Amino acid sequence: MADRAEWTDGDPECRPGGLRRPTWWADAMAYDDENDQLASVGQPPENRRQALVKLMWIGIWMAYMGAPVSDLADGNHTALGTVCGGLGLLVFVAIYLMLVFRHTGRALSRATVLGALGTIGTLAAVLTLTMGDDWLVLSVYVSVALGAVLPLRLSGWAIPLNTAFMVGIGVLVHGSHGLVSALVIPSLLGGFAMSGVRQMVRTTRALRAARATVAQLAANEERLRLARDLHDLLGHSLSLITLKSELAGRMLPDSPEQAAQQVADIEKVSRQALVDVREAVSGFRRPTLATELAGARTAFTAAGVAADLDRVPAGHPGLTADQEGALAWALREAVTNVVRHSGARRCAVRLEESGGDLCLTVQDDGRGVTGPPGTGLTGLEERLQLAGGRLETGPGEDGGFTLRACVPLSRGAAVEY
Repeated sequence: MADRAEWTDGDPECRPGGLRRPTWWADAMAYDDENDQLASVGQPPENRRQALVKLMWIGIWMAYMGAPVSDLADGNHTALGTVCGGLGLLVFVAIYLMLVFRHTGRALSRATVLGALGTIGTLAAVLTLTMGDDWLVLSVYVSVALGAVLPLRLSGWAIPLNTAFMVGIGVLVHGSHGLVSALVIPSLLGGFAMSGVRQMVRTTRALRAARATVAQLAANEERLRLARDLHDLLGHSLSLITLKSELAGRMLPDSPEQAAQQVADIEKVSRQALVDVREAVSGFRRPTLATELAGARTAFTAAGVAADLDRVPAGHPGLTADQEGALAWALREAVTNVVRHSGARRCAVRLEESGGDLCLTVQDDGRGVTGPPGTGLTGLEERLQLAGGRLETGPGEDGGFTLRACVPLSRGAAVEY
């Protein structure tokens, strides 16, 4: 049995009790979403097939035009009356289709809409008064057109008013009293039903626009994430490669063995950078404090900076994975800035609790920072905000530059190392 339902656990597509929808159902829904040839609700047709399908659905309701057509075909009028009635009916149908077919997809101007409604309303009244009670059904189509093109507030009184106008015309036409009572409900029901369809069209358009906006925001957020990751990853790795390359160049004449060790370190850092970039592109990159502490020691040693890292534990039981990742990124960015820009000789790093927060502080004795924050600090602030934290930067008490990254502690959350 190919369509047999499957039993699964923990699947969001499962029905109550763990019974999953048959796979043919999911395949059919996916096919409808991706390959639907019908015009979407509230959207103008994009090709001839969609236009024909939409016109067919509208044309189904034109079957009620059979009464006026039969009246013309039965020869109940003079030749001139038949010709005029036929032309009037053609004009009425053309304007009605323009309003219902065109306006629901691409809105017409207010003057065009009001002029078209006035024309078909006048045609319905004149043709009914001159041709007979069989033509009273045209007023029902006027109500439908009112519901299709007028705002909800206007159609709320325009449809009953048109129905009352139809009743008044029916009173003037001999022998149409029974037909009038039969058409009152269709006139009201058809008009208000079309108003509901119009509201559904507007809601569908709004949902489609909102979905496009959400997709655009998600794409922008992913681009920002990728930009932050690549900046932090490559900035740190390339800085370390540059320092070790300079160091190897200075060692090469007198200490070739030590220079070879630096070259080996460069190769190792390059390979790790390649792995990190691949993980960042895939969205799986989440650094840890332990990893970044090891990288910070290597970077400070290569740059000749005396670093105090003894007050930075490898983890904290109150940190979630996202919070630890944010602090790890902060440590990487701070170390990169000290090595590349500060000119510092000493740097102190500590991790301590402060008022319910866990704060990472990096302070150097370099030349400090002037001007607006760069891309790295801006991206780091965004990371911390996503983790519920904050970033503080400024000059140190004894000069240099201080970076302080804080995240709130969650006592119930433990991190696995």
